[in-house]
Amino acid sequence: MDIKIEKKKGLRPKHYGYIAIGIVLFLVGWKMVFGNSAATFRTEKEKLSIAEVSFGKFDDYITINGAVAPISTIYMDAYEGGRVTEKLIEEGAMVKKGDIILKLENSALYEQILASESNLALKQNDLRSTKLTFDSRQVEGQKDLVSSKYELQKLQRNYEQSKALFEDELISREEYLTSKENYELSKKRYEIIKLQTEQDKSLRATSLSGLDTDLERMQKTLSMVYERLDHLNVRAPADGQLGFLDAEIGQNIQQGQRIGQINVLTDYKIEATIDEHYIDRVKRDLTAVLDRNGKEYQLRLRKVYPEVRNGKFKVDLVFADQKPETIRTGQSYNIKLQLGASNDALLLPRGSFFQSTGGQWIFVVDASGEIAWKRPIRIGKQNSRYYELLEGLEAGEKVITSNYDSFGDAEKIVLK
Repeated sequence: MDIKIEKKKGLRPKHYGYIAIGIVLFLVGWKMVFGNSAATFRTEKEKLSIAEVSFGKFDDYITINGAVAPISTIYMDAYEGGRVTEKLIEEGAMVKKGDIILKLENSALYEQILASESNLALKQNDLRSTKLTFDSRQVEGQKDLVSSKYELQKLQRNYEQSKALFEDELISREEYLTSKENYELSKKRYEIIKLQTEQDKSLRATSLSGLDTDLERMQKTLSMVYERLDHLNVRAPADGQLGFLDAEIGQNIQQGQRIGQINVLTDYKIEATIDEHYIDRVKRDLTAVLDRNGKEYQLRLRKVYPEVRNGKFKVDLVFADQKPETIRTGQSYNIKLQLGASNDALLLPRGSFFQSTGGQWIFVVDASGEIAWKRPIRIGKQNSRYYELLEGLEAGEKVITSNYDSFGDAEKIVLK
């Protein structure tokens, strides 16, 4: 009689072998799929920007944004301090050179003018008094000189007569000697008076010259003080538009304080900022083009400012010939600044990948379109649309040009 053998429930030894083989196969599969996860990044293709490398003409220019400004700006600083008493012209108004914009008052300056006028009057009185004194002395000296000369001539004749009579023994020796001594004394007195008169004349010329110089200096000083008084009227330094005016009635203005500016509108310039990456290539007299309403206007780079702030430097451009008729200060324009001649090259469309890689490498999509591999490249010049490729890519290859920050250290991108 056959006995039915029931199957034993639970795991038998051979089952353990199957389980071990399954675990090994799972680990091998997981290793093959996920073992390189540190170098692989998976993303949706629709979220990326993919562009194709092409061969064509590379225009060596950059696009910059600039704002219209007056050809020159003249700042107004207060020559004299004072309180604003009258405001004659408002901001934005057109002015002519010499127009009074503000009127100031300065009590200290008025007092200084009165003191200068008083000192000048005293100096003029001193000069007149000194002149009268010298004139009086000169007249007295001339009188003494004439009298002395007359006395000398008379005593000379007397001496000559006495000498002749003495030689003829008609007068005594005492009379002769007396006439001789009187003549010699008169002669010496005449010479002294003559010398004194000449010295007085020289002293008069020197003293009056010095006084005249002092008087002239004081007159110039007073004239300068009057000019300072005129500077209390703040005038426009040139024809143009009053750009801004930082002054109100009753406000105290300090000497040298900037109170406004005049925009000279005889012509215009365009002020623009450029990334410091181009600082070695941007030089004076480069040409540029401004496109407005389908018409191009030629520009010339007039000035490059050497200072770099926040990674940018400033330039000024001027119109080479014509300019837009309706141009106004403050308008913004996009400008193509030509840095060099055009040439044939491999062209890589611009993209934000450059900020992540610095242009040192890029992800290249393979022929299947499902995987992109990291590849080193070398970029030359760049304009607003393309990078000039020097090494690493060929025409027709497709690359990812969007930002790489989320890719981490991936060497391979799997596109879903």
